[in-house]
Amino acid sequence: MISIQNVRFGYRSYQQVLDGFSLDFVQSGIYGLLGKNGTGKSTLLYLMMGLLRPQKGSVSIDGVSATLRRPEVLSEMFLVPEEYDLPAIALKNYVNAIKPFYPRFSEELLQKSLENFEMGSDINLGQLSMGQKKKVYMSVALAANTRYLLMDEPTNGLDILSKSQFRKAVIESMTDDKTVVISTHQVHDVERLLDHVCIIERNRVLLNEPLVETEEPVNLEELFIKTVKDPL
Repeated sequence: MISIQNVRFGYRSYQQVLDGFSLDFVQSGIYGLLGKNGTGKSTLLYLMMGLLRPQKGSVSIDGVSATLRRPEVLSEMFLVPEEYDLPAIALKNYVNAIKPFYPRFSEELLQKSLENFEMGSDINLGQLSMGQKKKVYMSVALAANTRYLLMDEPTNGLDILSKSQFRKAVIESMTDDKTVVISTHQVHDVERLLDHVCIIERNRVLLNEPLVETEEPVNLEELFIKTVKDPL
């Protein structure tokens, strides 16, 4: 369980991104974290990882404060930020460097994810395009096999086929004990993927509900516009 309680955070003393914000991710599954620009979605992900510290309130992972960054907690968490770079080394060397931090790392899952993205394993990270790096890094993130996986705009920079491959890779990596939180504006890329949707606006949670499974997927764009325009 990820619990965010009465959190205040601002990058400047006169400009609070979050103030008195609370949100819980109680059940496992795939969550969509949606909101307008500047509502603090990326900030929330970094607070969950303990990379940012709340100025007030608390963020806890299974009852442990995220700010403590305990190894046993971090070994069950992985963050895919919107922007990142990878070292110019062979993928196998990169994997060997990070595997010790993730006890449940799965070589089988890595290979399956790479295959889903039509990427080979005998590659040098420094020779890849940005889109290829994104696919490889997401494959590594899925292979880490953590209970909590946080993704910030994971489909940005992917072509249409790669977005479909992304959905397949995430679904095939899921187990009953995993929680994936996807912060995105690209709602059409993930609406067939989500079990749960959270819509936030500044210090309010406008919607935090499971998506009811039907023959037709929920139109997240319409749901988002309606929720933001007509909050309860």
